[in-house]
Parts: sequence; structure tokens; C-alpha cells
Amino acid sequence: MSDDSFIREVNEEMRRDQAHALWDRFGPFLLGLAVLVVVGTAAFVGYRYWDETRANRSGDAFSQALKLANDGKSDEALTALAALEKDGYGAYPLLARMRAATVKADKGDVDAAVKDFDEVAADTDIPAGLRDMARLRAALLLVDHGSFADVSSRVEALTADTNTLRHTAREALGLAAWKEGKATDALKLFDQIASDDGAPRNARERATLMSELIRGSGSAS
Repeated sequence: MSDDSFIREVNEEMRRDQAHALWDRFGPFLLGLAVLVVVGTAAFVGYRYWDETRANRSGDAFSQALKLANDGKSDEALTALAALEKDGYGAYPLLARMRAATVKADKGDVDAAVKDFDEVAADTDIPAGLRDMARLRAALLLVDHGSFADVSSRVEALTADTNTLRHTAREALGLAAWKEGKATDALKLFDQIASDDGAPRNARERATLMSELIRGSGSAS
């Protein structure tokens, strides 16, 4: 045997001995880590499936409730929405609360609808944007079924220049003011909408018409 062959065999033997030593030392740890990776991956995949299944089930239930409402089956829709509010997953319980209030308003139970929207608006666990939307929905109902004070108490804070809901809030407040004979207040609000470049075109057009109507009536000082 040549010296080179002998040296290679010795080196290979040393590498095998080192590999066995490393395995004896770290093998159990590596096996445990591999098991944890497999179990963790399986748990993650299982959770995603469970999460998507629950979300899909709630989404289907919400769609069915909407169909019932659109078909004029208000009582059945409210029953389905109440169940979803109780047992739904993710954002669907909140969507069910908001939609149930709308269904109540559509069937003529405005007081109950306003109460539901007010409860959403007062729930500090709900994101501020959705709470503001609930305040606005209640105010829009109260334009025809409440007083200027009722509307103002819900949307006055939403009329600020920095609020994204300011256009609709000002319109609701303006209509309530006009209805209650507060022509000057109403004119100011409608002029704000009409001159706001950030307002939707249809809102600006309605506001312009209302401003012209109020000025033409001579009731604003």
C-alpha cells in the first residue's frame, strides 16, 4: 500500500469517528428538532384550514342572511343575523350587528335600528372608523325621525375638515337643520360641501341645489 493510500484511509477513518462522535452528541437534539418542525408545520397547516373553514362558514351564513333580507324576509334575516352575531367568526359578528340594524330600519322599526347603531358606536372594542360609521347611520335615520339635536349629537364631531365622513355628516346635519327651520345653519353646511374639492361630485351637486333652494326661499339671513 502506498503512503498516499494509507493517509487517505486514515483520514476517512478519522472523519467517520468524528461523524459518529458528533451524532452521539447532537443526534438526539437534531431528531427532536426535526420532529418539532414536522409537528409545527402540521399544526400551522391545520390551524389555517380550521381558520379558513370557520371564516368560509360564517361568510356563507352572512350571504344567506343578506339574501333573506333582499327577498323581503326580514324576520328570517334577523334570526340568521342574530345567530351569526353570537356564533360567527372574525368580522362577521360585527357585520351581522350592523346589517341587523339596517334590516330593522327597512322594516320600519327605526327606534330599534338607531339603538343598535348607537350600541355599536359606544362599543370601545370596535375600531373607531366603524364606530363613526354607526354614528352616521343612526344620524341619517334621525334626519327624518328625530330632531336636529338628535342628529347633531351623533355627527357634529364627524363634520371636521380632517374627517373622511365629513361630507355625509354635513349633509345629514344640514338636512336636519333645514327641516327644523335653521336655514342659516343649513346653508353654511351645504356651502361647505359644495366648495369642498374632496367631496364626491354627487354630494356637491346635491349641496349646490340645497344652497340655491335656501337662498331662493329667502329664509337664510
